[in-house]
Amino acid sequence: RGGYHAVRIGDTFRNGCYVVQSKLGWGHFSTVWLAWDTLRSRYVALKIQKSAQHYTEAAMDEIKILKLIAEGDREDKKCVVKLLDHFKHSGPNGQHMCMVFEYLGDNLLTLIQYSDYRGVPLHMVKEICRHILVGLDYLHSELSIIHTDLKPENVLLLSMIDPSRDPTKSGASLILPTGKNKVVSETVVSKEIKSSNGDLTRNQKKKIRKKAKKAAQGCVGKEVSEENERDSNINDMEDTNANAKPNENLGEERAHRALVKDETKSDGINNGNQGKERRRRGSHATRKKLLAEVDLKCKLVDFGNACWTYKKFTNDIQTRQYRCPEVILGSKYSTSADLWSFACICFELATGDVLFDPHSGENYDRDE
Repeated sequence: RGGYHAVRIGDTFRNGCYVVQSKLGWGHFSTVWLAWDTLRSRYVALKIQKSAQHYTEAAMDEIKILKLIAEGDREDKKCVVKLLDHFKHSGPNGQHMCMVFEYLGDNLLTLIQYSDYRGVPLHMVKEICRHILVGLDYLHSELSIIHTDLKPENVLLLSMIDPSRDPTKSGASLILPTGKNKVVSETVVSKEIKSSNGDLTRNQKKKIRKKAKKAAQGCVGKEVSEENERDSNINDMEDTNANAKPNENLGEERAHRALVKDETKSDGINNGNQGKERRRRGSHATRKKLLAEVDLKCKLVDFGNACWTYKKFTNDIQTRQYRCPEVILGSKYSTSADLWSFACICFELATGDVLFDPHSGENYDRDE
């Protein structure tokens, strides 16, 4: 009780409106899923909060902020993520607040990884930074909101860097509910039926249903194996944003960089997760090509830690690498805290390295 809601592929939410397709990420407060909106025929990101009372209260604060953001950005020009829907869902562990967001693409850390931690070309960095600043100006000047947790993981591109991994472009089979404990791969069925103009014998229909079942099971099987791989690759962030892709612990992630930079000179694959990640992204040439063609429009996400300039929830804000001096010193903070984090992101995009990389010593900890 009070913990995560157990989710399976094909599960439905809000009276069958949202059908879970795959897992996008998770954090200490919630899990995030790719879902199909059956009413509006579109992909969405479904964030399911833990059920304990304080998580529910935090979700309510987040929803207030997100509603305000959405109301002031009817034309969708402010480079900030859109909340589409929110509701409560009852499960064996209690009642969970659920938020539905527009489905976005890869985060900026993934973009940095595509550059093999060598940095993204400066003209691209400028374009990305312009979008981030549009978002921050909107939050700060018009809404008096401080994000408080700006980092590459919390800025999402509007699409995936690799189109073959993008469900909106790759023509991946949709999983739709057909009854209790059954899922069906809709595209398999509809393609077969269309190609036969609907004139099917009983036997043909049986074959199609078998095919659909196989495809759906394939999706579920794949999810389980990916799940195991991800669990060994624990994401130790404060919380994962609406579309976060699972990352390693941030410290370890950064520690790999020098190694990866050396490795990629000969494009060798280093051992462990970093190697797996890079194999998944293809050869050096492929990565370079995809990076050059990427759509640089992006949005700020994850308002789980956001506050108002006139109402702070905590003094303990920001991920260490992006934490501003006034917060480190325990002084008052305001919108400029986000600008400090923004500058750290600029440096990281341009060089592939974090500007500040805190470590603990014999007589002091990482925070110090």
